[in-house]
Amino acid sequence: MCGTPRLAQQGERVVLAGWVNHRRDHGGLTFIDLRDHTGVVQLTFNPEVAPEAKLVADRCRLEWVLRVEGQVAPRPEGSDNPNLATGEVEVRVELCEVLAQAEAMPLSTADEALADERVRLQYRYLDLRRPRMQRNLRARHRFVKALRDVGDQLGFVEIETPTMVPSTPEGARDFLIPSRLWPGHVWALPQSPQLYKQLSMVGGFDRYMQIARCWRDEDLRADRQFEFTQLDLEMSFVDEEDVFSVLEAMVSFAWESAFETKVPIPWPRIPFADAMARFGSDKPDTRFGHELSDVSAVFAGSSFRVFRQALEEGGAVVALRVPGGGDLTRGELEGAWLEVARTYGAAGLAYAWLREGGYEGGIAKFIAEEEAGRLTAALSAAPGDLVVFTAGHRRVAQTAMGAVRLHAARRFGWIPEGRFDFLWVTEFPLFELDPLTGRVSPMHHPFTQPHPDDWGLLASAPEKVRSRAYDIVCNGVELGSGSLRITDPQQQSAIFSALGFSLEEARTKFGFLLEAFRYGPPPHGGFAAGIDRMVMVGVGESSIREVIAFPKTQTGGDPMTGSPTPVAPEQLEEVGLQLSPKAPRPSAGG
Repeated sequence: MCGTPRLAQQGERVVLAGWVNHRRDHGGLTFIDLRDHTGVVQLTFNPEVAPEAKLVADRCRLEWVLRVEGQVAPRPEGSDNPNLATGEVEVRVELCEVLAQAEAMPLSTADEALADERVRLQYRYLDLRRPRMQRNLRARHRFVKALRDVGDQLGFVEIETPTMVPSTPEGARDFLIPSRLWPGHVWALPQSPQLYKQLSMVGGFDRYMQIARCWRDEDLRADRQFEFTQLDLEMSFVDEEDVFSVLEAMVSFAWESAFETKVPIPWPRIPFADAMARFGSDKPDTRFGHELSDVSAVFAGSSFRVFRQALEEGGAVVALRVPGGGDLTRGELEGAWLEVARTYGAAGLAYAWLREGGYEGGIAKFIAEEEAGRLTAALSAAPGDLVVFTAGHRRVAQTAMGAVRLHAARRFGWIPEGRFDFLWVTEFPLFELDPLTGRVSPMHHPFTQPHPDDWGLLASAPEKVRSRAYDIVCNGVELGSGSLRITDPQQQSAIFSALGFSLEEARTKFGFLLEAFRYGPPPHGGFAAGIDRMVMVGVGESSIREVIAFPKTQTGGDPMTGSPTPVAPEQLEEVGLQLSPKAPRPSAGG
């Protein structure tokens, strides 16, 4: 391979094949840097040694594909390249064959070259030649292989579940497939193998796993694609700690195998309520401190109308101390910082600076002397600090201040590089409450076990019921989630009732699962983790598009193939479909 010749191989005859990375002519000699995924090696063409090979080299252009034979030799004194693994040697070519020619490239294959993302995706097969993409996708391969290896060692059986399933649109929208043989009926592409892996438990496969392809018809962003890959697990006769220990073993081993970084285990466990109170997020970035503080008690009798109204309505006042923030200007706080808080639901962002003589600026005039003392003590604040506040509904105030915390971390460089902080977030609420309709929906899915201590709240306050659900979080990114499942028919019926499902609706949507649970289901639980997201975090990318070979653009198009495309009327007629015209969509590459 091009990146492998070393000084120890001096005099050996080698055969190499790859792409022309660079060509230069010096005093009768021609030098070509030949590249493959392992690296670059310098080829030397001497007309006195191999005149025919030299003639071929002189015709070569960037990205031509060559096969060469020659001898490994030390580079001339003073011409070593310490930036290359092969920088001490060259290959003195004796035979050269052009395997393929290349036209002028629409984009450069060098990592440092700038290219518009649409151009990169339009010519993705060229973009994949870049060392960055080679590293990312080969790391992904090692990661998935290691997951399978550990799963096999731990007794898991890989079972392939269907990719044409009944539609159960409880989460994101399904991708639907019309049936030619069943007019008026459709299949759906699975958002998850959830029901099938639970049925595998009923079938006696007590440890199931799958590297599963899944689909969701939802708006795309940096960490979402229409189609994605997940590590899917299910286990019988387990509790949370059993699931945690298996995932920790699998992920930590795969992380070291693919990304050459050790991940200490076990990982910390943080209940959802604590994560929201301390970090303002159910996927907290714990690589740095600077936690939030609930200062509602400090302002219990506040004269500041915003704080007083929030507390009277049962809300909270949440604060963040920003060490060294005393130098921030009012313009910055009322610009970018306020915009962050508003984006996450806060009505505003209050602030005050702590100076030697007390609090100044912002809402300082509304902070009574005794409140100032309690605030300083609660936050361990010191002169030169900035204190920022949000007030309102507790969850909204926490979430907004959590976003401000991350903004402050980027602004002041609090986030350490090259570190992976894994943790489990546990005891999620079982339901989410819609404040407009008062209806509840499952935070994970309707088969998640409720926390046994909260079962009595189901009828009176379902939004307060905790679940036996858990997420893996790393560096502020949710990598996956799971739960212990309900197998008790009476408990499942009560959950369906709380969700507003009639017995008939439940049977229509999930009847085959409920039927299976009549025949001795073992207690079980499982997990699903996003392969794309895990690899994205592991290689240090900010978008999963950089770790997927052929992704879609943010508008869901594929500029390389031009899809999605119109379909012929006869094809639609065959499956009984008629497409209704709508507003024009952006181009596939847009």
